[in-house]
Amino acid sequence: MNGGRFRARGLVIAHDLVMIPVAWLGAYWLRFNLERVPQPFWNVGLHAMVVVLLIQGASFWYFGLYRGVWRFASLPDMARIIKAVAVGVVLSAIALFLRTRLISVPRSVFPLDALLLGGFVSGPRFLYRWFKDRSLYVRSGRRVLVVGAGRAGELLVRDLLHDGSDLIPVAFVDDDLGKIGKEIHGLPVIGGIPAITEVVPDLDIQMILIAIASATSAEVQRIVGICEQTKIPFRILPRAEALVDGKVRLRELRDVRIEDLLGRQSVHLDWVAITQGVEGRAVLVTGGGGSIGSELCRQIARLNPACLVILEQSEFNLYSIDLEIRREFPELRFVPVLGDIGDPVIVNQVFARHVPDIVFHAAAYKHVPLLEEQVRSAVRNNIFGTATLAAAADEHGCRSFVLISSDKAVNPSNIMGVTKRVAEIYCQILNGNSRTRFITVRFGNVLGSAGSVIPLFQKQIASGGPVTVTHPEIMRYFMTIPEACQLILQANVIGEGGEIFVLDMGQPVKIHYLAEQLILLSGKRPGEDIKIVYTGLRAGEKLYEELFHSGEKLRETGHEKILLALSRQVNGEEFDRLFVRLDRATRDNDEARMKECLLELVPERTGQRDNVIAFPRRDVGSSI
Repeated sequence: MNGGRFRARGLVIAHDLVMIPVAWLGAYWLRFNLERVPQPFWNVGLHAMVVVLLIQGASFWYFGLYRGVWRFASLPDMARIIKAVAVGVVLSAIALFLRTRLISVPRSVFPLDALLLGGFVSGPRFLYRWFKDRSLYVRSGRRVLVVGAGRAGELLVRDLLHDGSDLIPVAFVDDDLGKIGKEIHGLPVIGGIPAITEVVPDLDIQMILIAIASATSAEVQRIVGICEQTKIPFRILPRAEALVDGKVRLRELRDVRIEDLLGRQSVHLDWVAITQGVEGRAVLVTGGGGSIGSELCRQIARLNPACLVILEQSEFNLYSIDLEIRREFPELRFVPVLGDIGDPVIVNQVFARHVPDIVFHAAAYKHVPLLEEQVRSAVRNNIFGTATLAAAADEHGCRSFVLISSDKAVNPSNIMGVTKRVAEIYCQILNGNSRTRFITVRFGNVLGSAGSVIPLFQKQIASGGPVTVTHPEIMRYFMTIPEACQLILQANVIGEGGEIFVLDMGQPVKIHYLAEQLILLSGKRPGEDIKIVYTGLRAGEKLYEELFHSGEKLRETGHEKILLALSRQVNGEEFDRLFVRLDRATRDNDEARMKECLLELVPERTGQRDNVIAFPRRDVGSSI
């Protein structure tokens, strides 16, 4: 294979070297009106040709004419040729002037030589590419319509034309009126995106490719809705991150995912501060094998910590993240620990051995209906597990402790939410008497997490349905796992201690809509191919989740996606008294007393409520 490349490059070099004397002598011929060149001029021209050949050949090599491939000759190749020819001609003129004072060398030969040589060198390259590309248009394959005539669409079509794919691009559609009627790589931009439904049958389109890297989720929803009307397959390129290296590749095309429809605008982070906060420090992540914990580990590992310790109760989850981190970050000092956050022995051992500077506490029991019947387990893990970790962080002088909480801690209507709210209060009280910064980050559901409704819906769809939704009006906030983890890292940097940060979750989404979109993305029709069945709210479940309590005032933090919740003041002595009572009730496994204590600890606990506190708008000022 390498031998073939070398032979091809050798032929290209030989071609260009032959073109140099052909152009030089041709310039003389043109200078004398295509008639016989006088002998004195001809003799000098032949001797000068050796100098021209050496200088022009060196110029071709210097400007990289042999880095490109004729098959993909493009405007950058043309620019290199123009530069190489121009520099070569100028240097040749200077060299001949110094050698012969240009006696018997007509001055007009040099511009004529430049024109001829530029044409002789570039012409065959672009003719070869045209010939090869021409054959692509008659090949067999699926006819493709490309949505988006911008940078991503242009790069995608270029790849389709050159890689021998069975996808044959036929045309573009784009909402930019300035592009309609123009051609890109020989393909017309034939109309706006709403015209897709008309274009598909007219042009016998067999697949649609969505290539708008900057599209918002609302725009993707609109495009997908139009594409679904055509009843033909469609694929999408990932968003702007696909163009980080300036390239779009066919292998990046994929099915549309629910994240594309519910995704949010990219988060702008202070990566300098985040990196400085983690780099060179020992970091402990509890629940590091879970959805949030494992993504935190991936992002922290990229920030070059001195050590990354994972405390995880699930053996399989720990094994999985252990394999991944060691494979992706072989130089990282990585310590996986199998253990329970509620076990003081293992927790203190981890802190004593590894002395973490930062703790990200992601471990928690989170399944709402299940925990309604598992009160003791929820209390032991979510409350006393957090207390054990927080006390160890305080004792060992940890710099910061970040508790990852939940929107279910707001006006909690379930055991899970109450236990998370108690954990929030515990960390706030401890912060007042500790060198450690205790910070809480509160957010809603994340797309694709182990406990998310999405994997359940996907399994139900794969088995033919029905898809079960608890209530037609139930709504939830959603964000992607990477975004949530990035904002957690940012909150660790901006937090001074004692804060409850609330992540801006955007607008809530109806679970009914989520189910419909997942059915449509699977190629089925909601209500026809796959039924949606309403089963009723489960124990502890609310119609609407809230991100802050009615008594909490929110203030902006300087980061557009992170707000500060000024929560109610809690009497420390009264909290300690109730905390001790809860501990005794838990040891005695007295569920009634545990619930009593929880109700006193979190008096804002509610049943299902009809009113909803919407997320604050950005135009209301700095506080609410």
